[in-house]
Amino acid sequence: MNLETSIEYVKGIGPEKARLIRNVLGISTVEDLLNFFPIRYLDKSKVHKIVQLQNISTDVQLKGKIISVQEIQTGKTKRLSAKFNDDTGTMDLVWFQYSKWLKEQLPINKEIYIFGKINVFNNQFSMPHPEIEVEEKKDKENRLRPIYPSSEKLTKRGLNQKFFQTILRNICKEIPNLIQENFPDYLMKPFKFLSRQHTYLNIHFPKDMEHFERADYRLKFEESFFFQLGFCLKKIHHKSHTIGNPFPIVGDYFNDFYENHLPFDLTGAQKRVLKEIRQDMKKPIQMNRLLQGDVGSGKTMVALLTMLITLDNSFQSCMMAPTEILAQQHYNGIKDLLKETPVNVRLLTGSTKASERKIIHQELENGELSILVGTHAVLEDKVKFKNLGLAIIDEQHRFGVAQRAKLWAKNKIPPHILVMTATPIPRTLAMSFYSDLDVSVIDEMPVGRKPIITAHRREKDKAYVYNFCREEIQKGRQIYFVYPLIEESETLDYKNLMEGLKNVMDNFSKYNVTMLHGKMKPDEKDAAMNYFASGKAEIMVATTVIEVGVNVPNASVMVIESAERFGLSQLHQLRGRVGRGAEQSYCILMTSDKLSRESRTRIKTMTETNDGFKISEVDMQLRGPGDILGTQQSGVVDFKKLDLVNDSTIIKITKNTVEKILQADPLLLRPDNQIIKNYYLRNYKGKNKWSKIS
Repeated sequence: MNLETSIEYVKGIGPEKARLIRNVLGISTVEDLLNFFPIRYLDKSKVHKIVQLQNISTDVQLKGKIISVQEIQTGKTKRLSAKFNDDTGTMDLVWFQYSKWLKEQLPINKEIYIFGKINVFNNQFSMPHPEIEVEEKKDKENRLRPIYPSSEKLTKRGLNQKFFQTILRNICKEIPNLIQENFPDYLMKPFKFLSRQHTYLNIHFPKDMEHFERADYRLKFEESFFFQLGFCLKKIHHKSHTIGNPFPIVGDYFNDFYENHLPFDLTGAQKRVLKEIRQDMKKPIQMNRLLQGDVGSGKTMVALLTMLITLDNSFQSCMMAPTEILAQQHYNGIKDLLKETPVNVRLLTGSTKASERKIIHQELENGELSILVGTHAVLEDKVKFKNLGLAIIDEQHRFGVAQRAKLWAKNKIPPHILVMTATPIPRTLAMSFYSDLDVSVIDEMPVGRKPIITAHRREKDKAYVYNFCREEIQKGRQIYFVYPLIEESETLDYKNLMEGLKNVMDNFSKYNVTMLHGKMKPDEKDAAMNYFASGKAEIMVATTVIEVGVNVPNASVMVIESAERFGLSQLHQLRGRVGRGAEQSYCILMTSDKLSRESRTRIKTMTETNDGFKISEVDMQLRGPGDILGTQQSGVVDFKKLDLVNDSTIIKITKNTVEKILQADPLLLRPDNQIIKNYYLRNYKGKNKWSKIS
């Protein structure tokens, strides 16, 4: 037997059971079985009494006797029922599928232990399909009994807890021949790890709680360690193999703008991040940096200053955004900031006219165009740069890997890469899934920016909310009303928005109202946005299309209808559309009276904090890391033991440990690191093809 052995050759399984296990649990090999960990443990020294069973929802163990057995016929179905008795009461044991053998083998009037889940009906307890152990045969070796993930489909076919415990106990006897150590002594001793063999023995059949906890910690540490190792090796490979154009000069373009046209003083965080970027771009190595910043923290200004450094070194820059609205917003903002400078900036999207495209293509190729802002249209083969030196990607998670690679191939020497996101990434995810990037964080808001006041209101408060909005309009402010998308039906979604529009127009008949939604044509969207941004309309009714890229400093109130239907990060992004001017801004979350527990948590979090990083941590607890990372990476979060929400301390320790090891030995060439290297090559190399250690 080895780790690759198919489970059908494991004693007690065979082809038929192997097929069922493979279909239900996805387990195919001996290694899969060893990594099929218990979800919890039953303390076998703890025996309940029938009188104690009220309000117990977990599997329990009882001691007593079966005093009678009978078959009960109901219509065409038959069940086996037994009366089980201890010194505090009587309950039923029930089998809905059973053999004649079971009926004959049930031990009557003998002391037994039964184990299973309790059902309650009409204040009577019962236990369906219990596992039975006669007292004199009861295993006394391990106090903690493993409980494995299961399903009714398996249990009905006899693949119950006892089955898996027997199978795993047999496999654990082979552990000395199956499990090899993967940590050197210099890690084993300071962390006081159990050996890898003892770890697997004690995760399946713990000697006691202390041994279980040590085994559990070791497995979590191991998963995080090798995961971090892969990302750090990727970063090392990138920095040693990916040349870049060095930008040693900070010249006239940057200095003139900084001294004469900067509209406000940079925050300390913006200056720190700019310095980090500057240090990267000085080197003849491609920069690969993630810039995190909350809504309104000033990422675009950092991006612009980075583009001016690029221009000072005679290279072009490109900024790519996922939507036309966001690309247009970036273009307008950058064009306005550079209006008194000679820097040439243009916009390229799917809606750009052929005549304008021709000019853009010519100016890109002859070098007259310094900064190009655009959408996916930038990736087209006919878009050629004279010398692209910097590619800025906004909201990276909306672009595929192949699309980004296409942008990097726009120059013989790859451009420096700056990835921006306004969706703060939880700390544990930044430490793990983004550890191949250098990370910069703008964690400071511009001076004078007032925190947005967020309030929760219900349907009965609608008249009050409308009066408040009228007061704000009378002060010269503007209002957003946002309605949710109903993904199941575009018709219902449109109807929902239309009803909302009618309701707003009826209640605000004195004012101009405009509408924006995703199904509008680009020129219609632009017209609606310009109508609102110019102040001609006091109110905009919209869907989540305004989640990113809408910048109207005069808008001071965001009313989000049916806020319970929105995700936490989406609510935070929508709220970021206000609070962009000097005046006090407000976000009003309208909900129905009945809210789920999760909805209440989301609304409460929004009203308590404006900190996007705190919000992202709560969001990850609610949704899990897979959803936060997006569909492209959700499959990567297939950890057996490690929990990205609750194991942040382990992730931090392993990240520091891996970085320390690779700092001293980047390619794991030292003799004492061969044990790590060999395990990595055997188990992870195929998943990380960019790693060059061999």
